Amino acid sequence: MSLDSTQLQELELLIADRIYIQVENWHLYLGDAGLSKPLAIECQAHLDNGANIAARKACEGVQVLLGGGNTKLPLSRLISSGQFFELEEILQNYCP
Repeated sequence: MSLDSTQLQELELLIADRIYIQVENWHLYLGDAGLSKPLAIECQAHLDNGANIAARKACEGVQVLLGGGNTKLPLSRLISSGQFFELEEILQNYCP
């Protein structure tokens, strides 16, 4: 499914404000980390599969660079299960 530019931007803003990486007790929102746009684009590519699969595949597909690029981890390894369910809820509105 393809979103128009307005819908994609709306999705990006929702992700930026509601989804965060959790490190210990510290929350870094994806908008601040510069990851909301790559995640929105990756989610868009999988929306036809439903919110659960789109969220799972997108979080696996977005690679997060750590330590100045010395290490790469999929976003799925850095968000809590609660945040994953939050992303699914966001994507429900965009799935066919």
